[in-house]
Amino acid sequence: MTVATPSERAIVMTRSFEAPRRLVFAAWTRPELVARWYGARGWTIVEARIDLRVGGAWRFVWDGPEGAAMACGGTYREIAEPSRLCYTESFDEHWYPGEALVGHDFAERDGVTTLTTTHLFASRRARDLVIASPMARGVSEGFERLDEVLGAGVGDDPGFSPRSSGNTAVPTIDT
Repeated sequence: MTVATPSERAIVMTRSFEAPRRLVFAAWTRPELVARWYGARGWTIVEARIDLRVGGAWRFVWDGPEGAAMACGGTYREIAEPSRLCYTESFDEHWYPGEALVGHDFAERDGVTTLTTTHLFASRRARDLVIASPMARGVSEGFERLDEVLGAGVGDDPGFSPRSSGNTAVPTIDT
């Protein structure tokens, strides 16, 4: 995984997965799949709610090591299945000020999907707090867990495909 800070307010992470983008997109948009991989090792999603439509809400709650807990959620801004997903993100216990706008772009070539994730924060201070946190380690471990889910034969499951939302919008994330 690569992590870049192309502007004062943005973090861009890029990672490739050996799976078709429809499956990688589904792993981000189906609660039963999100619960299997999203988060650092040692953290378990105990609640994953996804209302996959523009204006719909999402919420994830984790239990972590030594009784730690964490929760965040937001609102979907753009859904262009299976190529783009955009939403707001805000943690219940705000460890950085404001909320972030998160955009995922899924590009496939020869069965390999490259995911480019852009986080746009309200300020440079918020971005810097996130960069200084163990965010990169946590995201990297989550992506390793996603590799395990994608490699577990789940891609052969005919039910493992994103459901059609039919909802689209076209905001952009300027880095």
